Amino acid sequence: MNDGIVREQLYQRYIEPTKKKRQDYIGIEIEMPIVNLDKQPVDFSVVHTVTDRFIRHFAFEPAGIDDEGNIYSAADQETGDILSYDCSYNNLELSLGRRKDLHAIRQCFRRYYEYLQKEFGAYHYTLTGMGVNPHRTINRNIPIPNGRYRMLFHHLKSYTNYNLPMYFHGYPEYGTFSSASQVQLDVDYDDLLTTLSVFSKVEPMKALLFSNSVLLGEHEELLCCRDMFWENSTHGINPHNVGMFECSFDSIDELMSYIESTSIYCVERGDKYINFPPVNIMEYFRQVSVTGEYFADGAYHSIEVTPQIDDIQYLRTFKFEDLTFRGTVEFRSVCCQPIADCMTVAAFHVGLKNRLHDLDQIFENDHVIYHHGYTPSELRKMFNNRALPSFVDEDELYAFAKRIVDLASDGLSARGYGEESLLAPLYDRLEQRTNPARKMLTLREKGTPLEDIILQYSAI
Repeated sequence: MNDGIVREQLYQRYIEPTKKKRQDYIGIEIEMPIVNLDKQPVDFSVVHTVTDRFIRHFAFEPAGIDDEGNIYSAADQETGDILSYDCSYNNLELSLGRRKDLHAIRQCFRRYYEYLQKEFGAYHYTLTGMGVNPHRTINRNIPIPNGRYRMLFHHLKSYTNYNLPMYFHGYPEYGTFSSASQVQLDVDYDDLLTTLSVFSKVEPMKALLFSNSVLLGEHEELLCCRDMFWENSTHGINPHNVGMFECSFDSIDELMSYIESTSIYCVERGDKYINFPPVNIMEYFRQVSVTGEYFADGAYHSIEVTPQIDDIQYLRTFKFEDLTFRGTVEFRSVCCQPIADCMTVAAFHVGLKNRLHDLDQIFENDHVIYHHGYTPSELRKMFNNRALPSFVDEDELYAFAKRIVDLASDGLSARGYGEESLLAPLYDRLEQRTNPARKMLTLREKGTPLEDIILQYSAI
């Protein structure tokens, strides 16, 4: 296929939507671990029962049914709110349809959450606000039985097929026990490059403030294992598909070149999800066919795929700042937060987006974390660790972090909805020089039972 055709389609998919006038909406997705407080694996029949009750109570319509006839996704057609399960039935996701006011989103989330907690509580289950399911070693970490998640799990397990110098972590099932808090914000064409560049520089501060993914019993020095899960899996074979943008963009053409450097690893044909080794998107369309695998009758089968231009829709990256086909940037580097603090993630991003150019200037003039010889990605990795990097002065670091949160608060205040109050938990973290992961480890070291921490992080 002609490269020019592919480039034009990529431009139409990713860049053109940012030129459209929009209403500056906010979209929020919150994934939460399901925990059986009896220290037994989550019984999926309980999950299905609670799902059915939720759908009836809120008049949601089924949107996704797995191969065994169970509903894994349902939506409110009027609001766009969605209840779903991400990767497995151990991980519940609430996606709140686009709205402008974070308080309205919080009120809606609370209504859904309190109902779910009541229903799960009848079985001595709970949802909780942790980035790694605290019962991951107890649960059945298996994917939802449908084409997409079966394909994804197969792709992640294929790391053993590669003889590469990169480190693979060996947790191909991480999607079944990893939970995130993600935000989508409309971005204008004129601010697109600045948004991607500046928010990449914020990532070390987000690690400091929001880390909440600890693999208890393993890698406890890592406060946010989330980065490792994606970067050191088959998603990270092409590093341009994950993590941050290591380069700044002086033009849309440069951004387009970056998009053209990413890889595709699956497509659909009919009712078949087909997986193949990651291949550069431009190279994919230059080939006559690609050899992949699909699942049928209990086994995987080889198949030849002829590239079609519509396959661009299956180009899926997992960047911390991910440009989507909706004309939004999805911020996807933050772990699920303690439920009482769940709106801090969106509030932080919305406030800073409203002060984008002031934020740019802060980082241009910063010498607290930058200008010490490290890239944003290297700094993010450092701040994911429990021990702070030795070159950082702790007093200066937290003063700098407070300056960023203050700017977010100012940006929210200017919106006129009173949303700045949602940042209160971040000011508490700054004062105590902690984050949810640090707090959890400290509580554990003081002898607090894990089940007590689970319930503490589930409180709203």
